Amino acid sequence: MLEALKSLDTQAFLLLNGIHHPVMDSFMSLMTNKFTWIPLYLFFIYFIFKQEGKSGWKILVAILMCILISDQVCSGLLKPWVARLRPCHEPSLGNVIHLVGGCGGQYGFCSSHAANSFTLAVFFYLIYGKSQNWVKFLLPWAIIVSYSRIYVGVHYPGDVICGALIGSIAAYGVVKVFQNIQSSK
Repeated sequence: MLEALKSLDTQAFLLLNGIHHPVMDSFMSLMTNKFTWIPLYLFFIYFIFKQEGKSGWKILVAILMCILISDQVCSGLLKPWVARLRPCHEPSLGNVIHLVGGCGGQYGFCSSHAANSFTLAVFFYLIYGKSQNWVKFLLPWAIIVSYSRIYVGVHYPGDVICGALIGSIAAYGVVKVFQNIQSSK
């Protein structure tokens, strides 16, 4: 069963990674670069403090907890435990991968990029989704960032899906705890 899932994941990766174009290479390289999103993160901080005033630090702490949880579950726990090679490190795929940029660490299960982008998207949706129209754009953003990891050749689709689930669950859990603490005061 596990081998069948790995095979399906590899086939899906090869299909998705095989659809490429030089213009998309540049775009996806930009989408996958964590430094590209610094202006967005600064906007989040500005928005939070504009919305929440001095108590905005509580929201920032909750976001940091979400990211800490999602990132550590992916990078600190699952990557070394599962020890699944990234597709770009897999010898049997060496000649067929479309690699854009560097390969990154040895192991790829599961994607921290996907986990962290979905953490932010779900967190903002749960906290501000009903009052802020712009929040609806964060889910497509998280999907594009996550897909970019497949496109550039560093993650299998399963890595991305599991990372997105972990990030979503981390955000949901932290938001529920945060809301319970806020309502008990």
